[in-house]
Amino acid sequence: MKPTSAAPSVAPAVEAEGVSRRYGDVAALAEASFRLEAGRFLTVLGPSGSGKSTLLRLIAGFEAPDAGRLRLYGRPVEAIPPHRRSVGMVFQRLALFPHMTAAENVAFPLRMRRWDARDIPARVARFLSLVRLDGLGARRPHELSGGQQQRVAIARALVFEPELLLLDEPLAALDAKLREEMQLEFRRIQRELGVTTINVTHDQREALVMSDRVIVMDQGRILQDADPETLWREPAHAFVAGFLGVGAFLDGVAAEGPALAIAGATLPGRAPAGRAAPAPGARARGSLRADRVRLAGAGATPAGCHAAAPALVEDAIFEGDRILYELRLPTMGGARLRAIDRDPGAHARHAPGAAVTAGWARDDMILFDAD
Repeated sequence: MKPTSAAPSVAPAVEAEGVSRRYGDVAALAEASFRLEAGRFLTVLGPSGSGKSTLLRLIAGFEAPDAGRLRLYGRPVEAIPPHRRSVGMVFQRLALFPHMTAAENVAFPLRMRRWDARDIPARVARFLSLVRLDGLGARRPHELSGGQQQRVAIARALVFEPELLLLDEPLAALDAKLREEMQLEFRRIQRELGVTTINVTHDQREALVMSDRVIVMDQGRILQDADPETLWREPAHAFVAGFLGVGAFLDGVAAEGPALAIAGATLPGRAPAGRAAPAPGARARGSLRADRVRLAGAGATPAGCHAAAPALVEDAIFEGDRILYELRLPTMGGARLRAIDRDPGAHARHAPGAAVTAGWARDDMILFDAD
């Protein structure tokens, strides 16, 4: 897989052009195109059935695309048999060998590649240390915690220094606290080694925390490809806005401004970055993330807001470092919003049934065509 004279060093690590894959009548992947530069961490994010795992299998060589071109370091994938691709993988089911010790599991890829047996122990020790498992190499998988097993799988995937690391939802089976710890570990290890990495997940936080870039997919199509901050602040598609973070949509008709007309009110908003706002008179959806909605007492207007509406608190959910409010807007046909208070100790809490005012700034509402 390493670049040769026939594959210039400037070639991206992975390049997809119009890649498609069908299973019978189902289009699992439809004309997917992207480029991933060497040394970067890409996460492919989407719900079940979005096509993200299909894309990973095509890159790994487990399946072949029906159409389009897929290149690894400038070379067509069909020119590289799967067993000759310099690719490491970590699966959701870690597939550790239960009869082998941690060290033997890590050594397995080296033995399969016929490394000199004299060099293997030092190499294994180095990668066990990299994943912070010093002194645990003699334990078998059942003697390790879930997080430690995860680290063994990472070390095994990296010990032969692959040019591409593929992660197939490896953190999905872990509890929330351990999953957050392992997200930071993956980020540290990837940056330390500089290995090009593609991760697939349905976990939005995981994608934002671990990645240099994130691709969001739905129904086999790539909807947006951006760095995490751009993706969060500037969703280019209504699905992306709804899938990332906690929020809500207000449905109405597009108006000049741009704005959203709903139940006699005209609410200012903005177009998605790089795209036009819905045409006036067309059905439209206004996306409002919960962390951008501000609350004040009934009859007051929250500071810094360009739009405000009376609201009733239907629920107040304590989440530790924040409170999530479920709101109903009686003057807007009973439309619902969510609001997040990230400093609940600084002021009185709004109880369910309380009358409040919900407000937001013009740039907080992104207007999309109603699909």
